[in-house]
Amino acid sequence: MTKLTINGKPHDLAVEDDMPLLWAIREAAGLTGTKFGCGKGLCGACTVHVDGAAMRSCSVPVSYAAGKSVTTIEGLAQGDQLHIVQQAWIAENVPQCGYCQPGQIMAAVDFLKRNPNPTDDDIRNGITNICRCGTYLRIRKAILRAAANMAEGTA
Repeated sequence: MTKLTINGKPHDLAVEDDMPLLWAIREAAGLTGTKFGCGKGLCGACTVHVDGAAMRSCSVPVSYAAGKSVTTIEGLAQGDQLHIVQQAWIAENVPQCGYCQPGQIMAAVDFLKRNPNPTDDDIRNGITNICRCGTYLRIRKAILRAAANMAEGTA
């Protein structure tokens, strides 16, 4: 039995310690917003936060997250209030197919905590998630919008 706190709620999951965190989240906890992409930690579709830091959950064993706080895309909003990055994603019409977007958003939230005033180059170098639809320009615009809104204290 592995004890995880996911989106602020305790979960007792009957999974093996070496199961990838991604599958524990999706299959055992039933939270399917986190997506499987490459299975090697390269594409970032599976990005979640573990104790506030973005991680590629397909390459992290569930045992690593035991006793830590895991946040998925489902836990990012506060009630009906979307996170400022989610709001920027909508305002910039980022998603095309949308598959990679939960991981993109989770990576952007962590990135902006570490770099609240990024340049285009900072974003190009700091966000390494892959989008097969090629919405990188809109992703950068959304991150810049979120950064500006955070600086102004607005949504």
